[in-house]
Amino acid sequence: MCDRDGTFYQQFSRRNFLKTTAAGAAATVAIPSYLAALLSPTAALAATTVKATHGSGFCNMGIFLAKERELTKADGVDLEFVVTPSNTEITTMFGAGLVDISMIPYSNFMTLYDAGAPVRIVAGGGVQGCIIVAKEGIKSAADLRGKTFGTFQADTLEVLPYDYLKKAGMTFQDVDIRYLNTSPELAQAFIAGAVDAICHIEPYATQCVQGRPGATILSDGTDLYGKGYSDCVLAARIPLLESNPAAVKAVIKALMVAQSQAESDKQAALNDTVGSYYKTSMEAAMDASAKQPIVVDQRDQTQFIIDRGVSMKELGYIQKLPDAGAFDWSLLNQVIAENGTLYSSLHLKSAA
Repeated sequence: MCDRDGTFYQQFSRRNFLKTTAAGAAATVAIPSYLAALLSPTAALAATTVKATHGSGFCNMGIFLAKERELTKADGVDLEFVVTPSNTEITTMFGAGLVDISMIPYSNFMTLYDAGAPVRIVAGGGVQGCIIVAKEGIKSAADLRGKTFGTFQADTLEVLPYDYLKKAGMTFQDVDIRYLNTSPELAQAFIAGAVDAICHIEPYATQCVQGRPGATILSDGTDLYGKGYSDCVLAARIPLLESNPAAVKAVIKALMVAQSQAESDKQAALNDTVGSYYKTSMEAAMDASAKQPIVVDQRDQTQFIIDRGVSMKELGYIQKLPDAGAFDWSLLNQVIAENGTLYSSLHLKSAA
């Protein structure tokens, strides 16, 4: 997790974001040299090395535990993280093929799929946990009129406030949207009073509520979407799916093991991730973790994700709505069939 140097926020344009992601879907030339250095070949290993990008919220806990506990190694796979300085680079590097898999918000995935990148959603990461937090005195969508609102571009954290305002008969024209770069930066901006409201993931949303007196939660997403709505998903590039499906299955299985372990011993899971991945207190992490649990089997979220494409299109990030072709649940189905006891142990899973 890298902090970005510079100002609190930047007024990005969707035009520039779309140019970046579209270029990332087709070429690698836009990747800075310091990132390219992280991707240089390493010494040959007996195991298959799968390179991955990830975010910073609790929806990533499964892949963090898979890495820290080396849960893929039993199946001959080394999971290697490539750390990026901002959310935009996560999308760009995955689309450019510089990493094999990505734990990514479904919305960012849509921009790549729409641009024609050879990527598919193969499993889930985490659910819920997208939370709108506002400063003292703001109690409703109407109270947000004319206020500054911080979020990320093309993220689930932009889709939720867009849908929240839309339900109230409002649009982004009614607020002053400010786009930030990283999770710590977004939280810091709110706590310091640089913005009036934000949409954030856990554990940062809880951190924001605790860090600014009088702050309130306007929406946790369940009021709009219902319980168990998808936030981030595991996506893989088609070349890897075709050349080494066993490696992808190993990652999916590791995520299931991580989910089972986190559900049975949350404290141990937090001990392995708070500090190294989550820059927050153990108390805040424990409170936040229940709000954004790991759910690997998100087959029942297929239509929900497709439906969110309407908002992404209205926001100008995609030209056409996503379809069932964006998903490939076949390897997840195989992992479930081959690991019945493990799958049965999971508390949270699809009804599909």
